[in-house]
Amino acid sequence: MLATLRSILCWASLVLAAALPTRAQEAAEKPADSAASSAEDAAAAKQAAAMKHLIESIDWQTQGAGKLGANASLAVPSGYRFTGAAGTIKLMEAFGNLTDGAELGYVTPLDMDWWAEFEFEECGYVKDDEKNELDAAAILKQLKAGQVEANKELTKRGMPTVEILGWQTPPFYNPQTHNLEWAVRLRGGDGDGETINYRTKLLGRRGVMNVVLVCGEDQLASVVPEYQKLLKGFAYQKEETYAAFSKGDKIASYGLTGLIVGGGLLAAAKSGLLVKLWKPIAVGVVAIGAYFKRLFTGKSGKSI
Repeated sequence: MLATLRSILCWASLVLAAALPTRAQEAAEKPADSAASSAEDAAAAKQAAAMKHLIESIDWQTQGAGKLGANASLAVPSGYRFTGAAGTIKLMEAFGNLTDGAELGYVTPLDMDWWAEFEFEECGYVKDDEKNELDAAAILKQLKAGQVEANKELTKRGMPTVEILGWQTPPFYNPQTHNLEWAVRLRGGDGDGETINYRTKLLGRRGVMNVVLVCGEDQLASVVPEYQKLLKGFAYQKEETYAAFSKGDKIASYGLTGLIVGGGLLAAAKSGLLVKLWKPIAVGVVAIGAYFKRLFTGKSGKSI
């Protein structure tokens, strides 16, 4: 495994380094007295170096089962890279997200064009009594109200706010797999940078594995099937599955609707605990994903 990781990091270094001469060549073709062009090239080189350092600092896994805490795992198929808790936290913070230590895993294609993040919420056994009564319109209204409160905290911290535009995929529940899924369309508070957050809740005996998929709207049709296929490789340990519930186990104080709207997000906001619960997936990560892809692929879009 160590040899595999070294190969990945060496390959990443070569690809990232290759991006710099390209920028230098482009700069040489421009007028020598173009101060603005030189500044742009210097900024691009600095950004590429920062990305190179970030990627090389992550402990990547490209095969086997990726550990998601003590209770679950994810099979890492060919063509993907996975990192555990430490790497996930480092990436989330680099992308401008709040972290609280619940982050357990991050999986992405090798070109890092889109990604999904995993974290476990030990809220107890969530009853699925509402599986046939999910009111999409009412839930959306609550989500928007919760976002208004969340934005107040983001503004205090000098972070970009987020606007919820509406459903991309209304919430639905699969009673066989105990997966709750939905997707919302988001936009940055400055009016730019629309993206899709596709969320999945994998219900277990003692809580829920929260998964968020981040990709561009134009990628959704092709990425979601890949993502859903990837999640088939997710597994709780036998004694931690939804079916393993036993009398006396802790039961969550909310149901499926509560999972979607945040499990008490508004109450937390009013009590000053919002910072521990609200972790926006920054709209800017779509631009980051596109940047990673440019580093890992050529202009033709084919993998290097």
